[in-house]
Amino acid sequence: MDFNKLPKTTGVYFFYETNKNPIYIGKAVNIQSRVKNHKDFFMPKVKKVKYIETNSEIDALLLEANLIKKHQPKYNVMWRDDKNYFYVCIAKNKQKIPYIFITHQPDRESRSMNHDSRFIIQSMGPFVEGTALKNVLKYLRRVFPYYTSSKHPKIKCTWCHLNLCPGPQPNLKLYKNNIKKLILILQGKRNRVLSSLQNEMKKLSKEAKYEEAGKIRDQISALQQVMSHTLGNKSAYAQLLSTTRIECYDISNIQGKFATGSMVVFINGQPAKSEYKKFKIKLSDTPNDIAMLKEVISRRLNHTEWVYPDMMLIDGGRAQLNAAIACKSKFLISNFKSNTKSQISKIKIISIAKGRQELFIEGQKLPILLKNIPQETQNLILQLDEEAHRFAITYHKKLRKNNLLS
Repeated sequence: MDFNKLPKTTGVYFFYETNKNPIYIGKAVNIQSRVKNHKDFFMPKVKKVKYIETNSEIDALLLEANLIKKHQPKYNVMWRDDKNYFYVCIAKNKQKIPYIFITHQPDRESRSMNHDSRFIIQSMGPFVEGTALKNVLKYLRRVFPYYTSSKHPKIKCTWCHLNLCPGPQPNLKLYKNNIKKLILILQGKRNRVLSSLQNEMKKLSKEAKYEEAGKIRDQISALQQVMSHTLGNKSAYAQLLSTTRIECYDISNIQGKFATGSMVVFINGQPAKSEYKKFKIKLSDTPNDIAMLKEVISRRLNHTEWVYPDMMLIDGGRAQLNAAIACKSKFLISNFKSNTKSQISKIKIISIAKGRQELFIEGQKLPILLKNIPQETQNLILQLDEEAHRFAITYHKKLRKNNLLS
């Protein structure tokens, strides 16, 4: 069996002893690597390996749980009895308000941590990894705030202040609707939820309920962000940022005069000050930040002797993002060196609109709210942006000072 033909992507894999039911199902961040790790124990028995690739580790976790429940592979059952699997339970209190918790034995008529299994209305699982499951619920709680116990104090709790709890006086219709969506996601039906949310947003927009439509839009954006996460200590975005080279750009000028641009460089999440660059903008004294940004990005791309980044972070919103993308596209059309074109095409461009606290990403229609991004990623993005601003304005002030002295 040639393991090297297996993909190095996230997904779920199946071991077959015959052509019938699988004998083991597992999830992996890297299918090829994970299957190789099993070869000493399983390979003498395994005649065939199948796999399903997924978009994220969260998708893999949810798919793994549903497939184990469906197929009941003998080695999954042998290694982990009911006491070791994890289940997500939806229960109702005496007021029929749903709340969510994790348990090992959802069907036992016993009391534990104030949860009474007689009030359990649904359970989902089995989930193999408890830590991964807790992380999924933590991420989903940002999108669909929920209760974790049958009682809530009459005043706001800590979770309320973090927007993770519906509070002492919830909108019950909205809350129950959100719980239904959360259940569907845990069942692996996120496309159905996204479609439902998009229909709700369109309906509210047609009714001119723009504030409510905006909240649904933010919910869609947050859910898309959540479902792209990996399940380790850091999100997919964070991993892309704590291992790559990022360049951040900012423009500084006064009504177009003494205009400067900055390029700061972070490698492996740390500033590489020896590689910072400053630009004295050649554009005439015209207050046009977009045109100035285009000049800086174009000049940077033409420096083929500089190492190209994996990511460009632009200070600004959608307009600044589109300007940078346009520069990249123009460069790709005009440049004939295949090696250079290959490097440029791989650069991911994002922009940060600090006023609305939004992050725009190349190839993604909706912006992501900064508050929905893991804290470590937020910190790095903001640090990059502040450093680029500092570097640009320092050079701008130097030019003004030189002009006054002359």
